[in-house]
Amino acid sequence: MLPNTFIHLQGIGLKRELDLWQTGTLNWDDFMGNRPDAIPPARAAYIIEALEESRSNLATCPGYFTKLLPASQHWRIFPHFRDKTAYLDIETTGLSESCDITTIALYDGHTIKHYIQGENLDDFTVDISRYDVLVSYNGKSFDVPVIERFFDITLDMAHIDLRYVLNGLGLKGGLKGCEKQLGLSRGELDGVNGYMAVLLWNFYQKSGERRALETLLAYNIMDTVNLELLMVVAYNRNLAKTPFQKDLTLPTPKQPAVPFTPDPELIARLSNTSTGNPWQRRY
Repeated sequence: MLPNTFIHLQGIGLKRELDLWQTGTLNWDDFMGNRPDAIPPARAAYIIEALEESRSNLATCPGYFTKLLPASQHWRIFPHFRDKTAYLDIETTGLSESCDITTIALYDGHTIKHYIQGENLDDFTVDISRYDVLVSYNGKSFDVPVIERFFDITLDMAHIDLRYVLNGLGLKGGLKGCEKQLGLSRGELDGVNGYMAVLLWNFYQKSGERRALETLLAYNIMDTVNLELLMVVAYNRNLAKTPFQKDLTLPTPKQPAVPFTPDPELIARLSNTSTGNPWQRRY
């Protein structure tokens, strides 16, 4: 989709881009080979120079495009850098940026990795450095700032935050709300949220019962692997608004098996002892 994109250029918005497509300028090569008559020579020269720079960054620099595109349009970079993309979600001891990380789940479309406080949490910093693109839900506001403070690192890779992409499609209500609107079911994890994740961790810390940790990991990993499906759905729905749907639509990814099984009895027990949901805005 990026070679068909013009809205990263100064002065070109969605309407002007659509005008270019409708008049036959479908991609960068079209513009360079046949400048539209409505664009003055001086303006065309700027656009050609900018497109040449875009072409030089196309294969290796996703961050070049995410810095220029509106957050709701970051879906456009996805297929170009999919093999360098990691889906990310963290669980924590609270809502503030000063809270501790309890678990992290990482998925790259092939392999699920998980990290646990007190076991292998530090391995995360090595593994995440292998990727050029992050996909999260609300990660720009929560997950990434918490990770950067907790590990004293900077995650400077390109970042597709699906909160903004899905909002642009009219899908709101947090990650779980978006999933429900798209007809996705979490089975035994339905109704579990970030606040429950805190309760599960606290129960595990006090009791040492592995079933609590495995339920937490099942939830954390479910959050993460679902991001790939939501990313593809968001990409295809946005693509449907363009002339390129027929050629560029992506197939629905196969959902991987979550390697941990939640404990419904423990979920019900903790649900009965909790009140309210202070995590609603995040989830």
